[in-house]
Amino acid sequence: MPVRTAQAVWKGSIGSGEGRMSFGSGAYEGAYSVPSRFEEAEGTNPEELIAAAHAGCFSMALSAGLTRAGSPPDEINTSAKVHIEKLEAGWRITRIELHTQAAVPGISAEDFQTQAQAAKEDCPVSQALASPEITLQAELLTG
Repeated sequence: MPVRTAQAVWKGSIGSGEGRMSFGSGAYEGAYSVPSRFEEAEGTNPEELIAAAHAGCFSMALSAGLTRAGSPPDEINTSAKVHIEKLEAGWRITRIELHTQAAVPGISAEDFQTQAQAAKEDCPVSQALASPEITLQAELLTG
């Protein structure tokens, strides 16, 4: 079974620091900071990467379901909006909005909706965002 990796490096305090995130495959590397995460500054943030992962996973799950049902899609275009809000308990991802448009020859609107709902439930990223087990190995580096 494949294991996917990513890395983040953060330098400095939370208020003035900055970091870089990268995919293990080398396909992406980008800067992130407090302003790029909680304001509208340039750079990326973890929530944007979650949105990309969710949109991609959902599109593949929908394609798989449609294909199994005998209606392979010509194209699926999905966007995801990840909402992060400051609540009493701290910052939380409170909602994810998926929006998809698909060109699927010969399928009824009802069957398409059924397949889209199933894809939302079956997509591994949707399932992971429903609180998977998270393990941690923490190592303190001494200089």
